[in-house]
Amino acid sequence: MALPFDTATASPDATLAADAVLATLRNRRSIGKMTGEVPDSLLIRQIIEAATWAPNHHLTEPWRFFVLKGDARGELGEVMASIAAARESDPAAARQAAERAVTKPLRAPYVIAVGVEPSPDPSVPPIEEIAAGSAAVQNMLLAAHALGLAAIWRSGWIAFEPEVREYFGISPRGMMLGFVYVGYAAMQPPFRQRRSVDEVTEWRGIASG
Repeated sequence: MALPFDTATASPDATLAADAVLATLRNRRSIGKMTGEVPDSLLIRQIIEAATWAPNHHLTEPWRFFVLKGDARGELGEVMASIAAARESDPAAARQAAERAVTKPLRAPYVIAVGVEPSPDPSVPPIEEIAAGSAAVQNMLLAAHALGLAAIWRSGWIAFEPEVREYFGISPRGMMLGFVYVGYAAMQPPFRQRRSVDEVTEWRGIASG
């Protein structure tokens, strides 16, 4: 059921547009299993363009995107495997950790690594740059859903290691936010529920109704 919308003051086109946006917000799901079918690169470009329209205080546009396809995913896997192995002191455990990590980027036809390169301006709080990057990722996920693609945002401790940041050429001031895996779904979207708005909202100075 569509969320309430004031059709008395909105044009029919605006009403349809609002319903479409709200439906995308409600229906998008993280899809972790994808087929081997490779989406057209123009679709990936549309996803990234959507990301660049995220809200961004100070207009610094701190987001950085790295699109990995084919063998490039394997190169990232090798980096991740090296990091995972180095964390283990036991050789057998290190080998197992590497074997688990090396295939992770192969779970989707495209992996879009997302980093943030903060503004050097001291008046710009770093947290705002990270928030802008995160908003960009959300735009990517919504755009992927709207384009009929499956996507999931993955991070994990390896994504935040210096070696990964250095691999993508992000400066020591910056950070990686993780990886957006994109392809076509090989599973049904999972059922999800959210807590009631009333449980997470406190209205001050106005009535909730």
